[in-house]
Parts: sequence; structure tokens; C-alpha cells
Amino acid sequence: MKYNSTPQNEPKKRVRLKLFLATMSVTVVIGAVMAYASGAFEPLTRNYGDELGVIEATEPVEIEQGETPEKIDIVENSVKRGESLYVILTRNGVTPAEVSTLARRLRNEFSLRNLHPGQRYQIEKDLEGHFMRFALMRTKTTRLNLEKVKESGEFHIWKEVLEYDTRIASISGLITSSLSDALQEHDRYTLITPLQNLFTWKINFQKDIQPGTTYKILYEEQWLDNELASTGNILAAEISLGGTETISAYRFTDTKGRTGYFDDNGKSLNGFFLASPCNYTRVSSSYGYRTHPILRKRHFHGGVDLAAPTGTPVYAVADGKVVFRGRKGAAGKMVTIAHPRGYHTKYLHLSRFASSAPYGSRVQQGDIIGYVGTTGRSTGPHLDFRLVHNGKLQNPLKTLRSSGATKSIAPEEMQDFLAQVSLFRLQLDEERIFIADASKVMRASQALF
Repeated sequence: MKYNSTPQNEPKKRVRLKLFLATMSVTVVIGAVMAYASGAFEPLTRNYGDELGVIEATEPVEIEQGETPEKIDIVENSVKRGESLYVILTRNGVTPAEVSTLARRLRNEFSLRNLHPGQRYQIEKDLEGHFMRFALMRTKTTRLNLEKVKESGEFHIWKEVLEYDTRIASISGLITSSLSDALQEHDRYTLITPLQNLFTWKINFQKDIQPGTTYKILYEEQWLDNELASTGNILAAEISLGGTETISAYRFTDTKGRTGYFDDNGKSLNGFFLASPCNYTRVSSSYGYRTHPILRKRHFHGGVDLAAPTGTPVYAVADGKVVFRGRKGAAGKMVTIAHPRGYHTKYLHLSRFASSAPYGSRVQQGDIIGYVGTTGRSTGPHLDFRLVHNGKLQNPLKTLRSSGATKSIAPEEMQDFLAQVSLFRLQLDEERIFIADASKVMRASQALF
């Protein structure tokens, strides 16, 4: 007699297992369909445009034209007796919690109660009545701005200098570690990017500048009463490398109003482009394919993201004309400049525009055209910088660094140039250093926090 060793409940287990597997299969299929519908698989199946809709490096690039000023309602008023900043802001749509946050950020700079009857101020709102900006005239020449970033709801605070005195200053020294550290010791770190742009074709700042290098810099400073507002143009600079070679640069404006930097022999130091459009801390996203930090989707990025604090000045990298200025969707506040030789540059996510570079104006290399921000589709303050040549995207930083010097002093201008160089050398050798007390340095037209 044969016995079946299989337990009697085995057929039921097999049935239950089949039902379980069938259920799981259906679940997986449904999940896959839902995931596809929600976009989870889209990076593998579709191409996505970046902030300006760019999908591939080879596609033609749209060059924006015109101006898209924000539709805003501006009301000018004056402080009434007994009014505080709290009262004015909450009356215009800022919540008490937001005012409390602003008070903490302004604690060492300005008191919410420190208003005087008659002080002028502006309130900006969009056409739906939402608060955008508060601007208070603190003195006849300074304005405090509190601007609410539309996309993030965060507040951008900066002090703006409307008028200032320009003074000539000089600074010199011996480098023990790096030039940036040496300038930082004198609270003149803002000079480092202009110097790098100035000597980009002559000096490798990473390799050539070593301990023992000496420097002399003649430059402009903008002062408001007893406060240093900002540094201005570099007028002359001399850097001695190891005591064997001195690299010089002198600013000169010819009879046609064209300004540039030249060496002792009148040869131009200006490349067609600056080496960088702003003083950035790091490259947060390179040109080419990447995974978007917000959308988490792999796509082509048509620019390079340069991380920098909100309010950092952004410079025109070459002479040109502002052909677009305004908001551009995910790009936020943007400026487009047309340059000779078929080049265009674009500057995205700006916090605000420079009043000195309106739409249609001509700008020179090194002019401030805006300030770093985080408007549009952005995770933090940075400049998305783009460069287009004959309608095609280029690797921005690579292209900037590949341009060479453009011109030299014309023979008929040489006598005036040499006279200017002699004057600059005398000023450099005087070694008069006009350095404001660090406690009195004020960041003009830049973020305070």
C-alpha cells in the first residue's frame, strides 16, 4: 500500500500563492502606470527644457528682445506721527510673523520704531494687491529696501546709496598666502574679482601668486559721509611675481570715450570677454546634462550656475547693448546683452536690475547690469550665466577664458597714455592708504544679510 506524503492542505497553499502572485503582478502594473502618469519614469523617456526651454545644445537659441517690466502699483507716502514700521508693513499686507523675522534680521542695523515724521517711503504691490517692496529714505542719500521674493516668500534686504563721494585710494603689501587673503585683511575683498578679470591673460592666480609676491593697487572708493559704501574702478595695479617680473595695468580713456586697461607699452589687457560675470564662491551646476535640483529630472542645462550671495554685483562680460530686461518665467529676472561678432550673453535669476543699465542702453565691459538673486525656478541665490554665439549655445566659462586681447593704444593717443601712466605711478609710489575702519564699511546696493 502506497501512501501520499504530500499534506492534504498543500493544494490550498498553491492556490493562495498563485492568487498572491497574481495580485502582486496587478499591483506592480498599476503602480508602474501611475508612476509613469505622475512623471517618475519621464527622465528615461522624455526630454525636458531648462529654465529657458533648452533641450539640446545643438538647437537654435531664442534671443529675447524688448522689456517686460513688472506690472506693479507704487504708492509714495510719508511717515505720520506715531507710525512705526510695524504699522506700515502690516497695513500693506506683511504678516506680523514676517515683521518679527525682519526685526530680528535688522536688529543691529535698524529699529522698527526708528522712524521720524516726514520720512518718505514707497510701497510696491502687484496688481492683485500683494506686497512686493518697501523702500524707506533713511537720509537724503540712502534708502533701505525690504523686498519680498515672489517665488519663495523670503525677504531680501539691502541698503542703496543714491549719491556718494568718489575718492582715490591706494593699497600695497606683501602676500603671505594669497592675494584674496591679503585684500580681506584690509576689508577690500571686493577688489579680487576686478583684479582677476584685469590680469586673466597675464597671471594664473592659483600658480603664479606665491608668498613673497608684492602688489600695489590704485582704485576708487565711494564714500557717504564717514562710511565707505563700496570700491569702484581700479585705476592702476602692479603685481611683482617673485621680485623678477612686474605685471602692470593702467586704466585709460581715449578721445573717443573708449575705456580699457593697458600694460606699460600700451598693449591691451582686455580680452573680448571678462573671465567671470560675478564674484562667485563656487560653480553649483555646470554646463551640460544634469539632474535638476528641484524637478529631480535629468535634462540639458544651457548655462553655468555660479553660487554667490544675494546682492552680489553682476557685470557685463563685454561691450554691448541691453536687448532684453525683465521677467522670463522660470528664469526669473533676466538680462540679455547683444555683443559684436554674433555673441549674446544672458544673466538669469537676478534679484534686481541695475538702474544704470536700462533696456536699450549700451554697456561697457565691467558695467554692473544687475545683482545676484534667486528669482524664478531656483533653490538658492546664484547667477545662471549663458553665452550664445551665432544662435548656438556655448560652454560659458570655457568661452570666456578662450578670448584674447582686443586692441592697443592708437599711435596718436600714446603721448596722453604715457602721461596718465606717469601720474598713476606717482600715486602708487606715494603709498598713501585711505582705508576705512572696518566697523564703518557699508555695503552699498548689496544685500545686508
